[in-house]
Amino acid sequence: MALKQSVLHDRHVALGAKFSEFGGWEMPLEYVGVVKEHTAVRTSVGIFDVSHLGKVIVRGAGARDFINACLTNDLGRIENGKAQYTLCCDDQTGGVVDDLIVYLHDEDHLLLVPNAANTAEVLRRLQAAAPDGLTLTDHHETHAVLAVQGTRSDEVLDALGLPTGHDTASFDYMSFVEAPFEGVDVVVCRTGYTGERGYELIAPNEVAGALWDALVAAGAAYGIQACGLGARDTLRTEMGYPLHGQDISLDISPVQARLGWAIGWAKDAFWGKDPLSVEREAGPKVVLRGLVADGRGIARPHMSVRQGDATVGEITSGTFSPTLKKGVALALIDALVTEGAEVSVDVRGRSEVFVVTKPPFVQPDVREA
Repeated sequence: MALKQSVLHDRHVALGAKFSEFGGWEMPLEYVGVVKEHTAVRTSVGIFDVSHLGKVIVRGAGARDFINACLTNDLGRIENGKAQYTLCCDDQTGGVVDDLIVYLHDEDHLLLVPNAANTAEVLRRLQAAAPDGLTLTDHHETHAVLAVQGTRSDEVLDALGLPTGHDTASFDYMSFVEAPFEGVDVVVCRTGYTGERGYELIAPNEVAGALWDALVAAGAAYGIQACGLGARDTLRTEMGYPLHGQDISLDISPVQARLGWAIGWAKDAFWGKDPLSVEREAGPKVVLRGLVADGRGIARPHMSVRQGDATVGEITSGTFSPTLKKGVALALIDALVTEGAEVSVDVRGRSEVFVVTKPPFVQPDVREA
């Protein structure tokens, strides 16, 4: 089956992007190199095309209550105009089908943004459970998602007359508003996957190209850099943000991944509540922890983690941190291995020392006022 392409594909080609497959989509992996793109976000501003992410609109009476009874987090914690990180879990096992962001327009209108590879499955499960009168519409291929991330992201949006947290006091982290661009409403969200202050813009395809061009032009004064999904991965790993399929999955529960904060334990119901409550009460046997290299070792997924002569776990995500200039990783390891402990990772036959460290590995700026 042919890979899907973003409506911005030709622009990426013109910029010399290298492409890779992500969830059935051909998306930019890098343009000028992962380290340069990563550094641009940490020090100034970068722009990403993440249009491969899902876009599911839920409408109808009781839409919020329905989604709240399915997904883990408690929508009662947020107000209209806010976004929330949550999980879609398997009801029988508690394993993670996907992690996603829910945007609450009002009690009868929500936007869900799942990961590309899991959009169809999340939609299938929700549609199968939805009561009459609710509609769930997949806008996966009709809308683009652009992420403007970095310390100068406000200035870039300001130049286009788009709202930012600097000029709208109530537009704080995990908020969103609709704003016009070329006569079409664009959803501007104070969200992202990098740990830096930034925005994600959800735009209909017909204006996505013009929006990309305008953002790039406005950002030229700040050295804006087009960034691929390679840099997105190193940025999120520095924050300790989990990636579905590696750090969370149907086989790695949110209790093991230390995502209990994204679960509304007091809710009457959500998919997976019973098995997750049992696991929470008993305590998980393995947990997801951060590792920082003591030397020059770079851990990669599936490398074994040892303490003394015993194998205590496995790397789930690992990379070179351009900010710290050393290796960082997430690993699913024995719950008895505590923070501050030294472990060794088998890096291509060499035993490299890592220190168990609580993420984030780099101080985040996403909540800056």
